Amino acid sequence: MSFEVPGKILEEYTVRNNRLGLVQFAETRRPIFLDLVPEAHVGDYVRVHVGFATERVGEEEAKRAYKLLGEKLGSTEVDLEAEEARPETARRSKPR
Repeated sequence: MSFEVPGKILEEYTVRNNRLGLVQFAETRRPIFLDLVPEAHVGDYVRVHVGFATERVGEEEAKRAYKLLGEKLGSTEVDLEAEEARPETARRSKPR
């Protein structure tokens, strides 16, 4: 069984000859390997499986996937762009 989640590429960079990108999944951002999808760039949506982008997808397909995921998790809607405008530090929890 495979589980792929769509995400939006926010940044691209190279580390040790690997092409990576900062990819946003609703409220979460993670570094993801982009080597398997050379046609994907900042602003594009990609499907991600275990840290690797596997294919480029359209925005409508990404929204449809998030809607289905939200329904399965009991949420009415998952916003793809929910945290894009918030600074990274605002999402981190404060130490106790």
